[in-house]
Amino acid sequence: MELSKKRRNQIFWILQFLGWGFINSIAAFVPKGISMELTIYSVVVGTFIGILPTSILRWYLKRNVHFDNFGPRDILKILASFVLTSVVFGLLNMFFGFLYGKFGPALTENEVHMFKSYDNFWIQVLNSLFLVGAWVVTYLVITLLLKLNQDRIERLELNTNLKQAQLNTLKGQINPHFMFNSLNNIRGLMLEDVEKSREMLTKLSEILRYSLTKNNINDIAVREELEVVDNYIDLSKIQFEDRLEFVKEVDTDTLDLRIPPMVIQLLVENAAKHGIANLKNGGRILLKIVQKEDHLLIEVRNTGQLNISKDSTQLGLKNIKQRLKLLYADRASFKLDEVADDEVVAQITIPLT
Repeated sequence: MELSKKRRNQIFWILQFLGWGFINSIAAFVPKGISMELTIYSVVVGTFIGILPTSILRWYLKRNVHFDNFGPRDILKILASFVLTSVVFGLLNMFFGFLYGKFGPALTENEVHMFKSYDNFWIQVLNSLFLVGAWVVTYLVITLLLKLNQDRIERLELNTNLKQAQLNTLKGQINPHFMFNSLNNIRGLMLEDVEKSREMLTKLSEILRYSLTKNNINDIAVREELEVVDNYIDLSKIQFEDRLEFVKEVDTDTLDLRIPPMVIQLLVENAAKHGIANLKNGGRILLKIVQKEDHLLIEVRNTGQLNISKDSTQLGLKNIKQRLKLLYADRASFKLDEVADDEVVAQITIPLT
């Protein structure tokens, strides 16, 4: 079960008050010969001193330390903020101890002996390092456990969504309308060119085989994915004829790189279905694959506008997003935008390391 942000804050403040209140109650009631006034003062003020700097420390850690890409800089931030908080904690103890000794009721002999430690800066700092250190360790352990639980829930949700998408393989990856249109177009083509019709039937069967056999594989070579894309384009050209222009700009260095199967084919299919098919004069689909430093950029540009019909389930696009999230977490990205000159651009960025 994942805790909401509001619920986490509520639990934090409850633990803050209970934890510091408990620690200061023990510290106040253990010494002998301490007046009730000083005991109450120690509990209330001590709890306040514990809560104030550690709450500020928590605010800082939440905004500056991230477990997703935890590194040496984060360790330095934790150590620096921990030491600074401990110093502030010690100074506050000295300050409120001075106030009570100056303006409070007359001190007993035991109380005078106890207050001597409040005048020693180093004793207060050492005491603060211990208390704040215990708080920091506890906070980081709880935060890490919550993060691990959140990651586990997200992974379970992604797996569930992915399995649901896999149950709709033919519907989400190979558009049924494309299949029916292809079969009808091939049937018409048989009257003109039997040999080409056989070739197109082979290409259609290759697409179906690829979709069904590669569905449960996490990665595949770019060159294998391009084969099914070429088959898809050849079949689409039976319908679109001269209305469809397909251009590939693929770096040869990327052909053996590994990518999730069907992602390029789905982008090209989306470009043809929602772009070229809606244009009377047709248009162009440009596929570009390049390697940039430590990531692979896959880009599909098509003539048209970003206008997906309301009755579209967009299963193909959802499938891409879910698989990228599951395989690469936040290191991969997918964008679909409309740019100037009536052109739609889909971009996938995949990490290579």
